[in-house]
Amino acid sequence: MEKTNSIAVLGGGSWATALVKILTEKNNVRIHWWMRNSRTAAFIRRFHINPNYLSDVYIDENKVKVWLNPKQAIAQAEYVLVAVPAAFVEEAVQNISAEDLQGKKIISAVKGMIPNKNYLVTDLFHEEKGIKFKQMAVIGGPCHAEEVALERQSYLTIGTSNEELAREVAQMLTCRYIKATPYDDMIGVEYSAVMKNIIALACGICHGLGYGDNFQAVLVTNSVKEIKAFLDAIYPQHRDLSHTAYLGDLLVTAYSQFSRNRTFGNMIGRGYSVKSAQMEMNMIAEGYYAVKSVYTINEQKYKVDMPITRAVFRILYEKASPSKEIALLREKFV
Repeated sequence: MEKTNSIAVLGGGSWATALVKILTEKNNVRIHWWMRNSRTAAFIRRFHINPNYLSDVYIDENKVKVWLNPKQAIAQAEYVLVAVPAAFVEEAVQNISAEDLQGKKIISAVKGMIPNKNYLVTDLFHEEKGIKFKQMAVIGGPCHAEEVALERQSYLTIGTSNEELAREVAQMLTCRYIKATPYDDMIGVEYSAVMKNIIALACGICHGLGYGDNFQAVLVTNSVKEIKAFLDAIYPQHRDLSHTAYLGDLLVTAYSQFSRNRTFGNMIGRGYSVKSAQMEMNMIAEGYYAVKSVYTINEQKYKVDMPITRAVFRILYEKASPSKEIALLREKFV
C-alpha cells in the first residue's frame, strides 16, 4: 500500500496556495494548511477556494484540512513546508518549539531573508529551533504561482544535501505540469532565490525610468557576475550558474509580468515612494527586505563588489535618486 505523505503548509498567500494545488495532484497526500486569517480559513472550508489569492484554484477538501493553530497543523505532519513571506516567518513560528518540530522535515519555499537578523529561513530553523541542515530542503524556481494556477509547464529545484529528502520532496512536487529536480546546493539555491529578487527590483526600476530591453539584458548579465561573486564568498563550492535554479529563476523574476519585485521596482522608477508602492501592491515584494539584509551582510563581512545591490539599497533605504543611481551603475557595465 502506498504511503500517505502528511504535510503541514504554513502560509495563506499565492505561493502557498500554488504549492497546495501542486501537492494535491497526488492521491497519497494529506495537507494540514495553516493560515493566520480566520475569515479566509472559513471561506476556504465552505467554498474550497482562497478568496484572496489564485481564486481559480480548487482546494480539495478530501485532501486538505485548514487550521488556525500552527502547532496543531504541524503535529499532524511529517513534513513542514514554510511558504510565509520572509518578513513574517519569525512571527509565524515564534510559539513553535524545538520539541514541536522534533523528527519533522522542514521545507522552505521562502525566497527572502528574515529582516533585522539577516537570516535565511534555514538559518532561523537551525539556530533557533535546533533543526539540523540535513533535515531541511529549499524549493527554488523558476516557477510563478500564477502559472501554476494555469497549469503551465513549470520547474522546481529541491536544494538539500540530503539525497533521500531531495528525492522525497521532488517526488511529492512532480506532477503533469511540474518537474521537480533534486540539487545538492541548498545554501546556494536559497541565497540565489534571495538575490534574484534584488535584481528584479533593479530591472523594474530601470523599466520605470524608461530604459529598454537592451539595457536590461546588460543589467541581468552583470547581475550573474554579482550573484556568483557573492555566493562564492559566502559559501564556496563548484556551482554552474547556468542551472535553472540560478539563471532560470533569475530570468523569470527579472522579466515576467507576474514578478512582484519587478512590479515594485517599476513603481519606484516611475516616482512612487516606497510606502506608496507598498500600499498599492497586494503582495509582498521580498526583494525590499532582502536587499537590506544582503547589503548589510556583505558590508560587515565579505566586502564583495556588488554595485547593483548597492544601487538598489541606496534607492530604497537612503532615498537616493533612482535616475542618478542607475546612471552611475550603467557606467560600470560593459
